[in-house]
Amino acid sequence: MPLISKKEIVELHDVKQENCISIFIPTHRAGKKVLQQEDALALKNQLKEVKNKLAKKGFHTDEVKKMTAPVQQLIDNTSFWREQSDGLAIFIAGDFLKIFTLPVHFMEFNYISNTFYLKPLMPMFVGDGKFYLLMLERSNVKLYECTEHSFTEISIDDLIPETKQDRVGFDYEEKNLQFRTQQTGTGQVMYHGQEAATGKRKNEIKKYFRAINDGLAPLFREETGMPLLIAAQNPLFDIYKEVNSYPNLMEENLKVNFDDSTMFDVHELAWERMASVFDQERKDKIALFLEEQGTGKTAIGIDKIIPAAFNGKVDALFCENLSDIYGNYKEENNSILVTQSEENDGAISLMNVAAIKTFINGGEVYLLDREEMPNPNSRINALYRY
Repeated sequence: MPLISKKEIVELHDVKQENCISIFIPTHRAGKKVLQQEDALALKNQLKEVKNKLAKKGFHTDEVKKMTAPVQQLIDNTSFWREQSDGLAIFIAGDFLKIFTLPVHFMEFNYISNTFYLKPLMPMFVGDGKFYLLMLERSNVKLYECTEHSFTEISIDDLIPETKQDRVGFDYEEKNLQFRTQQTGTGQVMYHGQEAATGKRKNEIKKYFRAINDGLAPLFREETGMPLLIAAQNPLFDIYKEVNSYPNLMEENLKVNFDDSTMFDVHELAWERMASVFDQERKDKIALFLEEQGTGKTAIGIDKIIPAAFNGKVDALFCENLSDIYGNYKEENNSILVTQSEENDGAISLMNVAAIKTFINGGEVYLLDREEMPNPNSRINALYRY
């Protein structure tokens, strides 16, 4: 379930028109605020601001109405608002229209320029590192490639036994795989199905899990380093650990009640478990920035960072969240004029430019609170590759 890809970011970046409209609002998945159409009202308020800006640019009422018609249609579409996530991003330029329902809580914001405003989308691509989620659900085995914001099922039908019969000689009835545990008088854990999952029965399950492990091994070798999280009850996880050969298996399993959980629920729980693993990357980049200060491999200030971003020099860009720097930039001579706001004629978001150029050239963009910035004296910091 990919939500937005780097390819789509590049597509948005490549749109160059006189009036590219970007709109962001927070949304709600369910509840009273959906029923009372608060999200639709938020979009209506943003649309009003956009119309006012276009009017100031000299567009007539009919022209403005035509340019913003797709947004008005969304406002009036009640079924659309019942299918939201945490944030809505809309991009319009002439006949071009892209709408993204995303699990990111945006602040209400709109922007009109000759390019789209893409900086708020950057959290979708950092700190959301990939990991495998292997679900051992009774007789059903599924593998997903996940990030913070997406999960995509990987077809493994040709890699693992279709049934347990393929590996251990007979097919278990599903009820025999519904393990439960209880403590014995000696404190040992006993596994219960039709018979205890010890001895012969445990060996049969182990054979099946070994076949799964061996079948997935070539796939895992293609993506070295990705963590593997197992979603299974403790008895099954304990058996799987005995046959696992993948070095990046997470030490603890994800205990899930599959009967009462959707894949969205499982994915959310999985990310809660994995978030700290991937947040370390951000911490490492900040630590490296602090270590490299004074060596020429770091920079603060938009005047230094934008040319470096265009040249692919920025490895990590740190932007103060909910902040911006407006002005004008001429690539041909790297001249930058900073203004007080976007109200100045022709002013653009320089922070947006730096963020997108960094991202397009393979760097990472972090939106941080001021107290989290490596150098809080500047609203924009950069760690260089060289």
